Amino acid sequence: MAELETAQSEIIISDRAAKEIKKVMTENNISEAAGLRMGVKGGGCSGFSYMLGFDETSRETDKVIDSNGVRVFVDEKSLPYLSGVILDYQDGLSGKGFTFENPNATRTCGCGHSFSA
Repeated sequence: MAELETAQSEIIISDRAAKEIKKVMTENNISEAAGLRMGVKGGGCSGFSYMLGFDETSRETDKVIDSNGVRVFVDEKSLPYLSGVILDYQDGLSGKGFTFENPNATRTCGCGHSFSA
């Protein structure tokens, strides 16, 4: 199992995002031992798209980060693109959902779900 990072998390989960992640896990009977899988894949209007999901266990090559009480699994290929990311959750007039504040993004699309580095 991958080593657990706590002191210097490269990914930050905001209070609002952590609350929503835990709510989704409870509503969908996802084990508390599971983690939030964050990654990037090629595609989207700016080159890369963000991926979010849940995994029961980490993979051998994952970086495992604990941020705001949420276990985050990141594959080694996605980590350079996600280092320094702040995952937040918005619930306002313009819609609701997770948002990414990514210091590695040189350009983002209007929807906020894809970026280029």
